[in-house]
Amino acid sequence: MPDYQPPKVWTWNKENGGKFASINAPTAGAREDKALPVGDHPLQLYSLATPNGVKVTILLEELLAAGYDAEYDAHIIDIGDGDQFGSGFVDLNPNSKIPAMLDRAPKAGGEAIRIFESGNILLYLAEKFGAFLPQELPGRTETLNWLFWQMGAGPFLGGGFGHFYHYAPEKIEYAIDRYSMEVKRQFDVLDKLLADRRYIAGEDYSIADMAIWPWYGAVARGEAYGDAATFLALDEYKHVQRWIAKIGERNAVKRGRIVNKSWGDVQLENRHSAADIDEALAP
Repeated sequence: MPDYQPPKVWTWNKENGGKFASINAPTAGAREDKALPVGDHPLQLYSLATPNGVKVTILLEELLAAGYDAEYDAHIIDIGDGDQFGSGFVDLNPNSKIPAMLDRAPKAGGEAIRIFESGNILLYLAEKFGAFLPQELPGRTETLNWLFWQMGAGPFLGGGFGHFYHYAPEKIEYAIDRYSMEVKRQFDVLDKLLADRRYIAGEDYSIADMAIWPWYGAVARGEAYGDAATFLALDEYKHVQRWIAKIGERNAVKRGRIVNKSWGDVQLENRHSAADIDEALAP
Protein backbone atom coordinates (compact mmCIF):
# COMPACT_ATOMS: atom_id res chain seq x y z
CA MET A 1 0.00 0.00 0.00
CA PRO A 2 1.50 3.38 -0.95
CA ASP A 3 2.30 5.85 1.80
CA TYR A 4 -0.52 8.23 2.58
CA GLN A 5 0.27 11.84 1.80
CA PRO A 6 -1.98 14.29 3.67
CA PRO A 7 -3.52 17.04 1.53
CA LYS A 8 -2.76 20.66 2.29
CA VAL A 9 -6.27 21.10 3.72
CA TRP A 10 -8.16 18.15 5.19
CA THR A 11 -11.70 17.42 4.05
CA TRP A 12 -14.09 14.90 5.54
CA ASN A 13 -14.61 11.67 3.63
CA LYS A 14 -17.46 9.74 5.22
CA GLU A 15 -16.43 6.61 3.33
CA ASN A 16 -13.30 6.41 5.50
CA GLY A 17 -15.31 6.34 8.73
CA GLY A 18 -15.30 2.59 9.22
CA LYS A 19 -17.69 1.09 11.77
CA PHE A 20 -18.82 4.46 13.10
CA ALA A 21 -19.21 6.29 9.79
CA SER A 22 -22.96 6.62 10.19
CA ILE A 23 -22.71 8.71 13.36
CA ASN A 24 -19.34 10.48 13.22
CA ALA A 25 -19.00 13.93 11.69
CA PRO A 26 -16.69 16.93 12.19
CA THR A 27 -19.56 19.10 13.45
CA ALA A 28 -21.34 19.59 16.77
CA GLY A 29 -24.92 20.33 17.73
CA ALA A 30 -28.34 18.71 17.56
CA ARG A 31 -29.35 16.79 14.45
CA GLU A 32 -32.98 16.29 15.40
CA ASP A 33 -35.57 17.73 17.77
CA LYS A 34 -35.92 15.06 20.45
CA ALA A 35 -36.83 15.54 24.11
CA LEU A 36 -35.31 13.39 26.82
CA PRO A 37 -37.46 11.12 28.99
CA VAL A 38 -37.73 12.11 32.65
CA GLY A 39 -38.37 9.85 35.64
CA ASP A 40 -39.44 10.51 39.21
CA HIS A 41 -36.11 10.72 41.03
CA PRO A 42 -33.96 13.82 41.52
CA LEU A 43 -31.04 12.21 39.68
CA GLN A 44 -31.63 11.61 35.98
CA LEU A 45 -28.89 9.71 34.15
CA TYR A 46 -28.69 9.44 30.37
CA SER A 47 -26.14 6.84 29.40
CA LEU A 48 -25.09 3.53 27.90
CA ALA A 49 -23.24 0.61 29.53
CA THR A 50 -19.89 1.40 27.95
CA PRO A 51 -16.98 1.79 30.38
CA ASN A 52 -17.65 5.51 30.82
CA GLY A 53 -21.30 4.86 31.54
CA VAL A 54 -20.59 1.96 33.88
CA LYS A 55 -18.38 4.17 36.05
CA VAL A 56 -21.40 6.22 37.05
CA THR A 57 -23.91 3.42 37.58
CA ILE A 58 -21.40 1.55 39.73
CA LEU A 59 -21.03 4.62 41.95
CA LEU A 60 -24.79 5.11 42.17
CA GLU A 61 -25.30 1.46 43.16
CA GLU A 62 -22.44 1.68 45.67
CA LEU A 63 -24.06 4.75 47.22
CA LEU A 64 -27.38 2.96 47.51
CA ALA A 65 -25.69 -0.11 49.01
CA ALA A 66 -24.01 2.13 51.59
CA GLY A 67 -27.36 3.57 52.63
CA TYR A 68 -27.31 6.94 50.87
CA ASP A 69 -30.45 8.39 49.31
CA ALA A 70 -29.09 8.18 45.78
CA GLU A 71 -32.10 6.77 43.93
CA TYR A 72 -31.97 7.51 40.24
CA ASP A 73 -33.54 6.98 36.86
CA ALA A 74 -31.21 5.76 34.12
CA HIS A 75 -32.36 6.23 30.54
CA ILE A 76 -30.54 4.51 27.70
CA ILE A 77 -28.88 6.64 25.04
CA ASP A 78 -28.22 4.42 22.03
CA ILE A 79 -25.14 6.01 20.50
CA GLY A 80 -25.28 3.62 17.56
CA ASP A 81 -28.66 5.10 16.62
CA GLY A 82 -27.47 8.67 17.21
CA ASP A 83 -29.57 9.39 20.33
CA GLN A 84 -26.74 11.60 21.58
CA PHE A 85 -27.52 14.10 18.82
CA GLY A 86 -31.10 14.72 19.90
CA SER A 87 -31.79 18.28 21.00
CA GLY A 88 -32.58 17.29 24.60
CA PHE A 89 -29.32 15.43 25.06
CA VAL A 90 -27.28 18.17 23.37
CA ASP A 91 -28.81 20.67 25.80
CA LEU A 92 -27.53 18.44 28.62
CA ASN A 93 -24.13 17.81 27.04
CA PRO A 94 -23.09 19.99 24.09
CA ASN A 95 -20.29 17.49 23.40
CA SER A 96 -22.84 14.74 22.59
CA LYS A 97 -21.05 12.06 24.62
CA ILE A 98 -22.45 9.73 27.29
CA PRO A 99 -22.87 9.79 30.21
CA ALA A 100 -24.70 12.97 31.16
CA MET A 101 -26.75 13.66 34.28
CA LEU A 102 -29.30 16.14 35.56
CA ASP A 103 -29.53 16.75 39.30
CA ARG A 104 -32.93 18.28 40.03
CA ALA A 105 -32.16 18.57 43.77
CA PRO A 106 -28.63 20.03 44.12
CA LYS A 107 -27.04 19.87 47.55
CA ALA A 108 -27.05 23.67 47.86
CA GLY A 109 -30.58 24.01 46.47
CA GLY A 110 -31.58 26.11 43.51
CA GLU A 111 -32.08 25.24 39.87
CA ALA A 112 -31.31 21.84 38.39
CA ILE A 113 -27.66 21.28 37.48
CA ARG A 114 -26.36 19.47 34.42
CA ILE A 115 -23.22 17.38 34.81
CA PHE A 116 -21.27 15.78 31.98
CA GLU A 117 -17.91 14.04 31.55
CA SER A 118 -17.82 10.78 33.49
CA GLY A 119 -15.00 11.83 35.81
CA ASN A 120 -16.82 15.01 36.73
CA ILE A 121 -20.02 13.07 37.44
CA LEU A 122 -18.08 10.79 39.81
CA LEU A 123 -16.57 13.79 41.58
CA TYR A 124 -19.93 15.58 41.75
CA LEU A 125 -21.72 12.61 43.28
CA ALA A 126 -18.89 11.84 45.71
CA GLU A 127 -19.02 15.42 46.96
CA LYS A 128 -22.82 15.55 47.01
CA PHE A 129 -23.08 12.49 49.25
CA GLY A 130 -19.72 12.74 51.05
CA ALA A 131 -18.70 9.22 50.09
CA PHE A 132 -15.92 7.31 48.30
CA LEU A 133 -13.68 10.38 48.30
CA PRO A 134 -11.51 11.08 51.37
CA GLN A 135 -12.10 14.37 53.13
CA GLU A 136 -8.52 14.94 54.24
CA LEU A 137 -6.29 16.66 51.71
CA PRO A 138 -3.65 13.91 51.15
CA GLY A 139 -6.19 11.14 50.54
CA ARG A 140 -8.47 13.35 48.46
CA THR A 141 -5.59 14.49 46.29
CA GLU A 142 -4.28 10.96 45.74
CA THR A 143 -7.76 9.80 44.74
CA LEU A 144 -8.12 12.66 42.27
CA ASN A 145 -4.62 11.98 40.94
CA TRP A 146 -5.84 8.59 39.74
CA LEU A 147 -9.29 9.74 38.68
CA PHE A 148 -7.69 12.24 36.33
CA TRP A 149 -5.05 9.69 35.31
CA GLN A 150 -7.84 7.52 33.96
CA MET A 151 -9.47 10.41 32.14
CA GLY A 152 -6.16 11.14 30.42
CA ALA A 153 -5.04 7.54 29.86
CA GLY A 154 -8.37 6.07 28.74
CA PRO A 155 -8.37 7.57 25.24
CA PHE A 156 -5.10 5.75 24.48
CA LEU A 157 -6.73 2.47 25.54
CA GLY A 158 -10.06 2.95 23.76
CA GLY A 159 -9.73 5.48 20.98
CA GLY A 160 -6.14 4.45 20.32
CA PHE A 161 -5.54 0.74 20.87
CA GLY A 162 -9.16 -0.38 20.79
CA HIS A 163 -9.92 1.48 17.60
CA PHE A 164 -6.88 0.48 15.57
CA TYR A 165 -6.69 -3.11 16.86
CA HIS A 166 -10.39 -3.98 16.74
CA TYR A 167 -12.50 -1.46 14.83
CA ALA A 168 -10.37 0.13 12.11
CA PRO A 169 -11.22 -1.13 8.60
CA GLU A 170 -7.51 -1.72 7.93
CA LYS A 171 -4.82 -3.12 10.24
CA ILE A 172 -2.05 -0.53 10.45
CA GLU A 173 1.05 -2.00 12.05
CA TYR A 174 2.51 1.31 13.18
CA ALA A 175 -0.72 2.38 14.91
CA ILE A 176 -1.27 -0.99 16.60
CA ASP A 177 2.35 -1.15 17.79
CA ARG A 178 2.25 2.42 19.06
CA TYR A 179 -0.90 1.98 21.12
CA SER A 180 -0.10 -1.56 22.27
CA MET A 181 3.11 -0.23 23.76
CA GLU A 182 1.24 2.53 25.55
CA VAL A 183 -1.50 0.26 26.91
CA LYS A 184 1.06 -2.21 28.27
CA ARG A 185 2.90 0.70 29.87
CA GLN A 186 -0.34 1.77 31.54
CA PHE A 187 -0.99 -1.73 32.85
CA ASP A 188 2.56 -1.74 34.20
CA VAL A 189 1.88 1.56 35.98
CA LEU A 190 -1.17 0.02 37.64
CA ASP A 191 0.58 -3.25 38.43
CA LYS A 192 3.44 -1.53 40.21
CA LEU A 193 0.98 0.68 42.09
CA LEU A 194 -1.18 -2.22 43.24
CA ALA A 195 1.79 -4.24 44.43
CA ASP A 196 1.80 -2.09 47.57
CA ARG A 197 -1.85 -1.18 48.14
CA ARG A 198 -5.27 -2.81 48.15
CA TYR A 199 -7.01 -0.24 46.02
CA ILE A 200 -5.97 2.39 43.52
CA ALA A 201 -5.70 5.34 45.91
CA GLY A 202 -4.66 3.40 49.00
CA GLU A 203 -6.36 1.08 51.47
CA ASP A 204 -9.89 2.35 50.85
CA TYR A 205 -12.17 1.76 47.88
CA SER A 206 -12.90 5.02 46.06
CA ILE A 207 -14.11 6.71 42.90
CA ALA A 208 -10.62 6.11 41.48
CA ASP A 209 -11.32 2.37 41.46
CA MET A 210 -14.75 2.95 39.94
CA ALA A 211 -13.24 5.05 37.15
CA ILE A 212 -10.41 2.69 36.23
CA TRP A 213 -12.03 -0.73 36.66
CA PRO A 214 -14.63 -0.56 33.85
CA TRP A 215 -11.97 0.22 31.23
CA TYR A 216 -9.00 -1.89 32.30
CA GLY A 217 -11.12 -4.64 33.79
CA ALA A 218 -13.11 -5.10 30.59
CA VAL A 219 -9.98 -5.47 28.47
CA ALA A 220 -8.19 -7.75 30.94
CA ARG A 221 -11.27 -9.97 31.36
CA GLY A 222 -11.56 -10.47 27.62
CA GLU A 223 -14.76 -8.43 27.37
CA ALA A 224 -13.46 -5.72 25.05
CA TYR A 225 -11.67 -5.55 21.70
CA GLY A 226 -11.85 -9.19 20.74
CA ASP A 227 -8.80 -11.19 21.85
CA ALA A 228 -6.97 -8.10 23.14
CA ALA A 229 -6.29 -9.69 26.54
CA THR A 230 -4.34 -12.49 24.86
CA PHE A 231 -2.66 -10.22 22.32
CA LEU A 232 -1.39 -7.93 25.09
CA ALA A 233 -0.54 -10.82 27.47
CA LEU A 234 -2.50 -9.10 30.25
CA ASP A 235 -2.41 -12.16 32.50
CA GLU A 236 1.19 -11.22 33.36
CA TYR A 237 -0.01 -8.25 35.43
CA LYS A 238 -0.77 -10.25 38.56
CA HIS A 239 -1.51 -7.35 40.91
CA VAL A 240 -3.91 -5.79 38.43
CA GLN A 241 -5.62 -9.14 37.94
CA ARG A 242 -6.05 -9.53 41.71
CA TRP A 243 -7.58 -6.05 41.95
CA ILE A 244 -9.86 -6.61 38.94
CA ALA A 245 -11.21 -9.83 40.46
CA LYS A 246 -11.76 -8.17 43.85
CA ILE A 247 -13.72 -5.25 42.42
CA GLY A 248 -15.73 -7.52 40.14
CA GLU A 249 -16.99 -9.49 43.15
CA ARG A 250 -18.73 -6.47 44.69
CA ASN A 251 -22.52 -6.72 44.51
CA ALA A 252 -22.95 -3.05 43.60
CA VAL A 253 -20.50 -3.49 40.72
CA LYS A 254 -22.47 -6.47 39.41
CA ARG A 255 -25.63 -4.38 39.60
CA GLY A 256 -24.20 -1.20 38.16
CA ARG A 257 -22.59 -2.77 35.12
CA ILE A 258 -25.90 -4.02 33.66
CA VAL A 259 -27.71 -0.66 33.78
CA ASN A 260 -28.38 0.86 30.33
CA LYS A 261 -27.13 -2.36 28.73
CA SER A 262 -28.79 -3.56 25.52
CA TRP A 263 -26.54 -6.51 24.63
CA GLY A 264 -25.31 -9.74 26.22
CA ASP A 265 -27.02 -12.29 28.44
CA VAL A 266 -28.20 -9.78 31.06
CA GLN A 267 -29.73 -6.55 29.79
CA LEU A 268 -31.45 -3.59 31.44
CA GLU A 269 -31.98 -0.71 29.04
CA ASN A 270 -33.67 1.60 31.56
CA ARG A 271 -33.54 1.59 35.34
CA HIS A 272 -36.11 3.31 37.57
CA SER A 273 -35.85 1.31 40.80
CA ALA A 274 -33.80 -1.34 42.53
CA ALA A 275 -36.48 -3.85 41.55
CA ASP A 276 -35.58 -3.39 37.89
CA ILE A 277 -32.06 -4.67 38.55
CA ASP A 278 -33.31 -7.43 40.84
CA GLU A 279 -35.58 -8.69 38.06
CA ALA A 280 -32.84 -8.51 35.42
CA LEU A 281 -30.41 -10.46 37.60
CA ALA A 282 -32.94 -13.06 38.79
CA PRO A 283 -32.06 -16.63 37.74
